[in-house]
Amino acid sequence: MRPEPDPDLGTLYLVPTPIGDPEDMTPRGVAVLRAVAVVACEDTRNTKTLLGPLGVRARLVSYHEHNEETRGEQLLAQLLDGEDVAVVSDAGTPLVNDPGFRLVASAIEAGVRVRPLPGANAPVTALIGSGLPVHRFQYAGFLPRKSAARRAALVELASTDATLIFFEAPHRLVETLADMREVLGDRQAAAARNLTKNSEEFLRGPISELIDRLSGEDPVRGQFTLVVGGLDSSGADPAKELAGKLATALVAHGATARMASDVIREVTGLPRNWVYDRVQSVERAGK
Repeated sequence: MRPEPDPDLGTLYLVPTPIGDPEDMTPRGVAVLRAVAVVACEDTRNTKTLLGPLGVRARLVSYHEHNEETRGEQLLAQLLDGEDVAVVSDAGTPLVNDPGFRLVASAIEAGVRVRPLPGANAPVTALIGSGLPVHRFQYAGFLPRKSAARRAALVELASTDATLIFFEAPHRLVETLADMREVLGDRQAAAARNLTKNSEEFLRGPISELIDRLSGEDPVRGQFTLVVGGLDSSGADPAKELAGKLATALVAHGATARMASDVIREVTGLPRNWVYDRVQSVERAGK
């Protein structure tokens, strides 16, 4: 059991900030930021611009992936000295795709009270506006930048029936969608652009339609959250069931992984990477 919070120590607050519309800053969040001694943020300039008009006068310190360890130690020391500290991100809920979980874990271990506040969150906002199932979802953050690594990461996600949520930079968006179509198939998806801003837009439809739409933009602009449907929750996918049977039969008759994959792709139309991974799984099982 972790120790109970010590009332003589400071409190660590995790405070969401707006993801687009400044009016999404909550009154409780403003009150906390006005009361704490220190606000740890990704970029002090951005946070100062946001908090200055709200009357927040706390000391701002940078806290990002490049100084997470050293700054985290400093923040923990202040908490142990009885000072209240707030962590914010440039936009949205802190710790979601940003540093901070190590500080939270250390604070809990040291008996510091940790208070997360609800508020703006791009993944959940995109999910509920996507029109895709929300009963199970998985946030996967940013995929790797290089196509081969990105496809490998998508293969690991291909079999879940949970709706998938990603962040992606606009200049990589089309190539990422192309990899998704290749690995996951032409699933239903939504690209949420500039959430909560006046320019907010949802592009919804099969991945192929999103590719066609965005390929016409040169360059693609905006901040994107991608939501992609999971594998049919029933698990019933006739093409994949057939692929599994073909893989077993072909491997048993001595076909190479490449030959078996080519045949299965020609018959089923399934994505190359998924088929090859399935054939390799059959080969490993037979050894």
